[in-house]
Amino acid sequence: MELQPKHIHAPQLYGNFWLNSEPVSLRDHMDEVILVDFWDYTCINCIRTFPYIQEWQHKYKEFGLRIVGVHTPEFEFARSFECVQKAIDHFHITYPVMLDNDALMWNAFAVRSWPTRCLIDRDGYIRFMQHGEGGYMEFERAIQQLLIEAGCHGELPALMPPLCDEDQVGAVCYRPTSELFFGYLGGALGNPEGYNPESTIEYTDPGMYLPERFYATGKWMNERQCLRFDGNTGEDGAILLPYQAREVNAVLSSQDGSLCEATIQQNSRPLSKDAQGEDMIHLPGGVTSLFVDRPRMYRLVHNKEFGSHLLKLTTSNPNLEIYTFSFTTCVIPELISTN
Repeated sequence: MELQPKHIHAPQLYGNFWLNSEPVSLRDHMDEVILVDFWDYTCINCIRTFPYIQEWQHKYKEFGLRIVGVHTPEFEFARSFECVQKAIDHFHITYPVMLDNDALMWNAFAVRSWPTRCLIDRDGYIRFMQHGEGGYMEFERAIQQLLIEAGCHGELPALMPPLCDEDQVGAVCYRPTSELFFGYLGGALGNPEGYNPESTIEYTDPGMYLPERFYATGKWMNERQCLRFDGNTGEDGAILLPYQAREVNAVLSSQDGSLCEATIQQNSRPLSKDAQGEDMIHLPGGVTSLFVDRPRMYRLVHNKEFGSHLLKLTTSNPNLEIYTFSFTTCVIPELISTN
């Protein structure tokens, strides 16, 4: 771990709105270390970092660490104050969060991906940046070093141990399917019919599926950031996608806020109870369903092991919007260190 030299001053923080506090000025926190976390509430990678950031707040607040969350939305709906507030409540985030709806802070800090963590020293210089998941012990060491530079005396807490095998130093994981976007701006649709922006297309099942693609059947409205089912009463639409992963998550919404039901099958069968994600419900007759009302990330599948599967989502509700499917991995058992 090596800190950056004192070359780049951190931009002042200014955003559309602040949650959990009044606006935070870096000038008011000189002589303290500031952790700025760029996140989006629908991003699984961001969600998996929250326990570390919250623990660092708990451990180092008294030593002079201040944490500020910067919520830069990936999707249009995530610009909503109400949506972000619900996410903050759900994930028990207590530090200040600013809404960066116009990506002003994102661009000022030259951020390129979610999540990104940035450490600012007592003199206002950016000294350490980290992108994506992992590297938590390295980041915590940087926190401690900057606190010592800021004049912290006494014994600092022990480093936080990794919370899962994937976060262990040197962990070797399977390569999962990439995140699949559904809107016509960069979407991964595999059907021969392709996209027709701002139009409803009736798709047919091609019967053959390529990796890193999804396939639609039925009538789907092609929108910039999502596909929305647009069938008539009594009609169904489906999404089929082959994937390699342990877990499957999806960013879903309801166009008018009404409750939308979708059923999930894996390998042509309902999800078993030990493979269902926390948002899935077992209904009579062995059906596994989820109910979508507000825009957020829904946890669909939690397999015990990494594997290759075919997932099918079926709905008859014309309000259901699908933005992305994302996939998580796990450590290759044979390569887990025993040291």
